[in-house]
Amino acid sequence: MLLDGDQWRAHFDSYQHDAFRFEVQPVYTMPKETESLASFLRGEPKPAEHNAAWHRRVRGFVSSGRTIGRVRVVRQPLTDYQRYQFAWGIPGNIAAGEDIRILDATEQDLGVPDQDWWLFDDASAVHLNFRPDGTQINRELVTGDMHRYKEWKRIALAHSVPFAEYLKEHG
Repeated sequence: MLLDGDQWRAHFDSYQHDAFRFEVQPVYTMPKETESLASFLRGEPKPAEHNAAWHRRVRGFVSSGRTIGRVRVVRQPLTDYQRYQFAWGIPGNIAAGEDIRILDATEQDLGVPDQDWWLFDDASAVHLNFRPDGTQINRELVTGDMHRYKEWKRIALAHSVPFAEYLKEHG
């Protein structure tokens, strides 16, 4: 089942305990980010309200006792988009309460998919499908046996490091 904007938001916001994202695309071509990415690449300072709507949502999830996190897969050298995420996106997301870890897959293959997905409460997954240029095609709800997603999550968490630790080693 494909989830459009309203269905996606309702499904996302209804999780009860834990939301986990596995994030692998080297580039995301998101219309809302076009100008801020261009500003970053020009060396301009990050606007004070950058990503503020997401930060409010994350703070709401966390204040209600829910957890939210992700493992961001990277390969060296980082893409311009990944550098933008590292400088302008991830620090604010962490400050809002999101647990973000980095899995550097430059020299390892862990048998995890090359597919973005969210896992909600270990009960449902949503594939985020993208074109090679990073443009999102759709969001696809997956239900039923979540064993493989839970195993991929376990592997990703076991082989990743907290964002701050990754920056110390590679920053």
